Amino acid sequence: MTAGLLGTESALQDAFDVALVDLDGVAYKGPHAIPSAPPALEAARAAGMGVMFVTNNASREPETVAAHLSELGIPCAPTEVMTAAQAGAELLAEHVPAGERVLVVGGAGLYTAVAAKGYEIVEDATEHPVAVIQGFSPDLGWRQLAEATYAINAGARFFATNLDLTIPNERGIAPGNGSLVGVVRTATGVTPLAAGKPEPAMLRMAARKAGAARPLMIGDRLDTDLKGARAADIPGLMVLTGVNTARDALLAVPGERPAFIGADLSTLADVHPAPRLAEHWWHVGDARARVTEGRLLVDGGDTLDRVRAACAAAWDAADNGHKFDVETLPHFG
Repeated sequence: MTAGLLGTESALQDAFDVALVDLDGVAYKGPHAIPSAPPALEAARAAGMGVMFVTNNASREPETVAAHLSELGIPCAPTEVMTAAQAGAELLAEHVPAGERVLVVGGAGLYTAVAAKGYEIVEDATEHPVAVIQGFSPDLGWRQLAEATYAINAGARFFATNLDLTIPNERGIAPGNGSLVGVVRTATGVTPLAAGKPEPAMLRMAARKAGAARPLMIGDRLDTDLKGARAADIPGLMVLTGVNTARDALLAVPGERPAFIGADLSTLADVHPAPRLAEHWWHVGDARARVTEGRLLVDGGDTLDRVRAACAAAWDAADNGHKFDVETLPHFG
């Protein structure tokens, strides 16, 4: 798959058979649905597109996630949810035999997923666990992190559901599981094996579970959602409703670049034109962009097409060793 933007001849919801949809920053922020998400996903389903929700949040069980989405106006069955807790338990099972003692540091979703794999769950390092698995929970405190540290320093293997440094909520950006894992990593000097995005296994598992032949990953974060899509060789749609901005997309490295960019989930109903190069300008619709004399120039068209053209020009320049002034990058509002 090319490291640049792709195009479609039909709407995304017709070109791909299953959407792998991230939650935080894509379907909702904090307790509230992103306004465009419920009608957009309803329209995508009506067009025949399947939906699988894929989240690096390991604190909740699939049933809880499905119930929350349904309350927000996004009907969802538990079988349509893949959590990092489930992926983490799968990773654990690849390295630790069932029946062993495992110290779980996280929420109910992680406890359930690990128990389902046949492990004896402990909460204290004095019980000599052979492994520690850590996932996000807003209720984690010093004691749990300390128990993890004691166990790992005593020889337990270290696993993490995911390494997101931050999570978006209704108040802004908050520390994510990666930040909490960093506390234990700093205290032990041990880097965990991680299961969630951007590792490709989780997305491949979700695609298989959904029976997808042509999956599309949808996310707001370059370093997890879109990097994971690239790693799994699944086209990724970046929506601008969460953590990363259009400016971030301009500076994305090849392994984190989206294949498509849209304002929000309503873009599933859109045809996405492919950027084309003509007379030194990258064109998307009526917008165009180029890098010249160390500056990125953009004009014409609507905001999204300007973003897409700008990405095409910026990525082409970066890949060919042409530098441009980051401080003068355009703002897209």
